[in-house]
Amino acid sequence: MYKYLELINAGTSYAKHMNRLSNRIFGEITRTINPKSRKVVKLFSEKPINKRPEIVNYYPRLKETDELMNHLRNYGLFRDEHQDFKEEYDRLRELRGKTKWVPPKFRK
Repeated sequence: MYKYLELINAGTSYAKHMNRLSNRIFGEITRTINPKSRKVVKLFSEKPINKRPEIVNYYPRLKETDELMNHLRNYGLFRDEHQDFKEEYDRLRELRGKTKWVPPKFRK
């Protein structure tokens, strides 16, 4: 192993050819390039953003969680204060006779 490392650091044309071949085999950059080009190579060597699981699966299953919370609220095991406020607000509006008119086809 030491001889190989010594060969890489040697400035001979054979060493340069072997270094390029090694880089090609292991998928590295074959020749020396400037930092700007290195950044481009790094960007293209990464997995695309829409294929990375840590980005695609970042958010939890929101619909299922919301449905679960609604079931728990109906059973009395979860307190959704915002929904309680909205229902109380609608109840008070109804008592004052200020309910919003909703077309019949959109009523529940």
